[in-house]
Amino acid sequence: MIELQGVTRVFRNGDVETPVLHGIDLTIRAGEFVAIVGASGSGKSTLMNILGCLDRPSGGTYRFMGRDVSSLDRDELARLRREAFGFVFQQYNLIPNASALRNVEVPAVYAGMPAAARRERAEKLLGALGLSERLHHRPNQLSGGQQQRVSIARALMNGGRIILADEPTGALDSRSGREVMALLKKLSAEGHTVILITHAREVAEQAERVIEIADGRIVSDPGPAAAPSRPAERSGPEAKSTALSSLAESAKAAAAALRANVFRTALTLLGIVIGVGSVIAMLAVGNGAKQQVLDRISGMGTNLLLVRPGAPNTRGTGGIATLIPEDAEAIAQLPNVLAAVPEQGGGATARFGGIDYQTQVNATGAEFTLARAWPVARGTFFTPDDVRSYAAVAVLGQTVAQTLFRDADEAHGKHVLLNNVRFQVIGVMSARGASPMGSDPGDVVVVPVTTGSMRLLGQRNVTSDTVDV
Repeated sequence: MIELQGVTRVFRNGDVETPVLHGIDLTIRAGEFVAIVGASGSGKSTLMNILGCLDRPSGGTYRFMGRDVSSLDRDELARLRREAFGFVFQQYNLIPNASALRNVEVPAVYAGMPAAARRERAEKLLGALGLSERLHHRPNQLSGGQQQRVSIARALMNGGRIILADEPTGALDSRSGREVMALLKKLSAEGHTVILITHAREVAEQAERVIEIADGRIVSDPGPAAAPSRPAERSGPEAKSTALSSLAESAKAAAAALRANVFRTALTLLGIVIGVGSVIAMLAVGNGAKQQVLDRISGMGTNLLLVRPGAPNTRGTGGIATLIPEDAEAIAQLPNVLAAVPEQGGGATARFGGIDYQTQVNATGAEFTLARAWPVARGTFFTPDDVRSYAAVAVLGQTVAQTLFRDADEAHGKHVLLNNVRFQVIGVMSARGASPMGSDPGDVVVVPVTTGSMRLLGQRNVTSDTVDV
């Protein structure tokens, strides 16, 4: 059944190589009860992993039923493990939140066995091992010996022609250990091939054949038995797996795991909800902050060009200002210019009722809101006709409106005095953050350039301090 010739196993960690098995030659016939004994670190567990197709040898040949195992791909190896081998571990490796019956059914679930058939077989196996009254007990409700019997039943679920037992009595008391060994002997007598891995000589001697391994080499082997017991045939029901049944079984297993740990499941779901909500909230806040920053930067005039008179290497000297409103009109006709407006500023005293407030006056053109990217929040902005007709109209900044009136909404339509000149408020500018220089843009009253130059800012009624492009 099993034939190893010159099998080696080398583990690599970067450039470091650690040889564990050194040329193992081994033949095991069907139906034998074999014990592989050796001290810790002798390589017996590595050998078991290779025998059970859990690991591949680094060199040599491993033949199972005459077929070279190295020629099998991953799916074929998995199928071989599922149909030919049953594993019994020292620590049982049972699913903690599943019953004994469900633990035994697991291999058949992966094999695609119908639910009714695998339940019937699991009950039969557990009954044969004396656990008929423990079908629905979880591992923590069973003794160590009972848990090991559950793991043996699980190993037999898909037929288990070969039972690989790795230290099956290592975690048991002496009585439970004797019970487990008696079960393994019984399985051997029924024709199962049993390979026992142990470090205890007294346990190994209960097998029909004892193979001693040391430092990765077989140092003692009496050879195969002359007439082994009748080999066991695969006794598991035929599996008929479909994608739908596999999905259903996965859903059942997931639901069972969730029900078994309700509090943990609730906390996990709560964590997921909080995490997803936090991510969404942070994205929303980030996008909002990003848009606000872009709006602020745009409002500062990233594409705004200020043309001022009187700078070095420019025409005009002294206090003579040579820019006039017609300059802005001429610049507005140039390609790639969205808008061009004149601006002239100066201080003024704004008065309404019994409130006097010292602020700034900005005399400008009708396209000021476009050039400055600064919309009106309430009311309207003055028009080109207002500029041409010297209209006494004003648009207040937020700070001025809130200072002169209790509510900025009340400012629209009222009349205020600017340096004792009466102006009608036709609008209020929208709120704006601080300017790049740290000043308050809302502390301003905007008036037509013609009206402001003539009535508020002196005799320079045909000139302008600045052209905003």
